[in-house]
Amino acid sequence: MNILALLRARFKPVLEPLTDEVGPLLEMIRPAGDPKFGDYQANFAMGLAKKLGKSPRDLATEVVESVKLEDLCEAPEVAGPGFINLKLRDEWIQRQLENAKTDPRIGIEKVDAPRTYVVDYSSPNVAKPMHVGHIRSTVIGDALCRTLRFVGHNAISDNHLGDWGTQFGMIIYGYKHFAEKEAYKKAPVTELSRIYRVVRGLMDYFDAKNQMPQLIERLAERTADYEAAKNAPVPTDKAEAKKQKKEVGRFQSQIKDLNEAIESTKAKIAKTEDSPELKKMAEEHANISTAVLQETVKLHEGDTENIALWKEFLPFCEDEIKRVYERLNVTFDHQLGESFYHDRLAPVVADFEKRGLAKESEGATCVFLDGFKAPMIIRKRDGAFLYSTTDLATIAYRMEHWKPDAILYVVDFRQGDHFEKLFAATRLWGYTNIELKHVSFGTVMGEDGKPFKTRAGATVGLEGLLDEAVSRASKIVCEGDDKLPDGPVLDEAQRKQISETVGIAALKYGDLSQNRESDYKFSYEKMLAVNGNSSTYMQYSYARVQSIFRKGEVNIEALRTSGAQITIEHPAERQLAVAILRFSEALDDVLLDYRPNYLTNYLFDQLAKSYSSFFENCPVLKAETTEQKNSRLLLCDLTARVIQQGLELLGIQTVEKM
Repeated sequence: MNILALLRARFKPVLEPLTDEVGPLLEMIRPAGDPKFGDYQANFAMGLAKKLGKSPRDLATEVVESVKLEDLCEAPEVAGPGFINLKLRDEWIQRQLENAKTDPRIGIEKVDAPRTYVVDYSSPNVAKPMHVGHIRSTVIGDALCRTLRFVGHNAISDNHLGDWGTQFGMIIYGYKHFAEKEAYKKAPVTELSRIYRVVRGLMDYFDAKNQMPQLIERLAERTADYEAAKNAPVPTDKAEAKKQKKEVGRFQSQIKDLNEAIESTKAKIAKTEDSPELKKMAEEHANISTAVLQETVKLHEGDTENIALWKEFLPFCEDEIKRVYERLNVTFDHQLGESFYHDRLAPVVADFEKRGLAKESEGATCVFLDGFKAPMIIRKRDGAFLYSTTDLATIAYRMEHWKPDAILYVVDFRQGDHFEKLFAATRLWGYTNIELKHVSFGTVMGEDGKPFKTRAGATVGLEGLLDEAVSRASKIVCEGDDKLPDGPVLDEAQRKQISETVGIAALKYGDLSQNRESDYKFSYEKMLAVNGNSSTYMQYSYARVQSIFRKGEVNIEALRTSGAQITIEHPAERQLAVAILRFSEALDDVLLDYRPNYLTNYLFDQLAKSYSSFFENCPVLKAETTEQKNSRLLLCDLTARVIQQGLELLGIQTVEKM
């Protein structure tokens, strides 16, 4: 039961005769910010009254007299200039809880009009280990798929793997020139990762050598601009003076960025030149960037040796990422990588050309789009295709085979321009009756406010991140178990299983609880905190309910069907009951703009806090009567089931003991 949707449905026929745009008014019916104003509040009267030339309070009174709420709410109250305060009837709340207590879906109804979604997320380059940057796409995409399915939509998860292209050209070149064959036999993925890093490092070295003179020249230009602007006479006109000051600040900022870029470039150069081994490699492979490109071209053209090596390497790489996904409890319906679409790229370009949607520009095939300064290139002058070409081919395949109503791309914000062009080109191509959405997200930052790196400056590996989280969780679990008054209750196997569950849950919840568009600072301490908005606290809240059942030797499944009634007598019971019934609203909020943090906010701010208040004020096993005890046990049960279901939608498991 979605209370908010029900209230809006009751107000809709009353408001429709008064306006042509009823939707925005219905959205102004929201949960009350303060319980003293009731459970819900309608704030549309002020704006609507102005349009109708009426007093807001008079209009609110007229609406209240017409809307049918007798079975659902106490008599509505018109407050202040025209706020409508709504308080749910206790008996209505109790009926909903009675229905939910034996319902496997806890009272959550499925959508009336299910849609088909394709959710494109994670999408790592399989040629190298997954790193911290993959955590956000993977867990956000998985949470959205789970939530879409739970409410009744058909969600198809597709992991668009980077299993083709330049990264494999790099590995093939590295294997041919730098591989240690015995190491490869013993641990193929480890050795492939090593040679990838060697090739990448050498390519970065030569790029840095080429960039350094340009950076130094630009720094000199900006410094001269800064000195000229700083020493120029200050204009008497205030606006001009402000403009001059702003320009000085802009040059300062550019100088700072250029100095940082120069230092970073120097470090890349020094990393190679300070190592005799790497310096010798650089001297022997001075044309490595061109050579890698040639290996890539040979792969794309079907060269027998390179295709054989690609087929040999790929299963090792896929097994590596599969193991990480298993630890994260993430699965996909499909994993169609870039290689799957390779043969479809030339036909895409040909179709754009045939329809007159693409034309040649400086030797490249481009799609010129309204509203964009630069075109979208779909074939380079050397005949090579781009990510944009592959993405267009992928959309065509998905439309042909799955016929989705929406495609969601869970990809970081830096790809925003690419997706804007891709969506515009897709609609130009004729796919207009589909929702295309870039579900963008920010960067995982370190405590220094910069992208999260190791002390050596390398990107943090995702599996190392998982191991560290589990290790820290193990310390918390073991210390807590050892401190129990009657001694530890967990054996080693249980400690290990709980630590794995709690540690990985902390990482996932810590990410999902953030506004996806914001950067956030990574902190194990905050993620694993036993207080506050963390998975550890939510898992503890669930485990605390289970401990009540164990202590009271309660067969909760039998109690659900025993005829025991849920009653609301204490304010804390009522607060908890309303919080339980708002689960459906939280799911609607998640899917409105694809933001899982609305679910974490609900679980902590509404449900867990309400349960904590209930736990403090309403004795359960020591309730005054058997009827009250059973009622409170059933409230505990519904709370635990909503926590468990909510966490499951986030891809997080619960534990019976902590």
